[in-house]
Amino acid sequence: MAATGTVIGASGLASADAGNTFPPNGITEWGTPVSLGNGEVRAFTTVTPSGRPKYHGMFMERAALEGLPSAVELEQSGTDNYTDKYGPTGESVIIHHKWSQEFFMPFPEVSTTPFTFLGLHWNPDGHPPPNAWEVPHFDIHFHMLPANTVDAITGPAAPTYDLPSRYIPEGYARGPVVDERVITDMGEHMVDPTVPEMTGGEFASTLIWGAYDPDGDGTAELTFVEPMITREYLRKHSDTDRRRISQPETYARAGTYPTAYAVRDVPDQDAIAVTIEDFEEFSGDE
Repeated sequence: MAATGTVIGASGLASADAGNTFPPNGITEWGTPVSLGNGEVRAFTTVTPSGRPKYHGMFMERAALEGLPSAVELEQSGTDNYTDKYGPTGESVIIHHKWSQEFFMPFPEVSTTPFTFLGLHWNPDGHPPPNAWEVPHFDIHFHMLPANTVDAITGPAAPTYDLPSRYIPEGYARGPVVDERVITDMGEHMVDPTVPEMTGGEFASTLIWGAYDPDGDGTAELTFVEPMITREYLRKHSDTDRRRISQPETYARAGTYPTAYAVRDVPDQDAIAVTIEDFEEFSGDE
């Protein structure tokens, strides 16, 4: 089932979350906050007392949606501002041919899942392709590779590896421009071609799957999952929007992977949480 098209249990989940702290106290570990716009953003991991993974997430104060740098500000930031993707204000970089503010934010307690860090990008002018993505939006990467491995990826470039069809999630397709499939600090992106912005509609929230060949053996594997969400959508968002994550026939490596992602309004903290969740055990080729 395509992740970007089917909302599951939004109203029920919202009711379940109502009146409770999100993410849950006592079983949630927090990463170091970073400054974005007029607010802060933190990565977090929630694991049940029995050790079962519950959430990897991004917790964004709504104030972070305002006061964000423009593309011109990022381009002209020089050596004084936005110089460190691992630091508190991120780095200004050109990604997908456009200026972006980039953060690498480690997840706490990652041993129960393959997820290692959050790659967050603020794209003031969006990025191609398609043209519908050239609106202000956030790329929220949940990475499964070490940060230094992702940091070494350069592009745009053509893949130098094979991507077996059994690793491509159901309903997803590789990018049509082969020479630009691999993107700096990310990897290869795959999208569901039936999402609204691919069929003449508007872009609001889309799920991307990513792949790369981390060990250079000539065969790629799934390496990140990425909700890509417009600032306008987040500004207006209320309740909980929860959607399925499309799965491949098999993974390269056995492990615990998410089957859903959600965008939650957290009104008591004037914040928004974007999470991957409903983790299940999957067998793999290794």
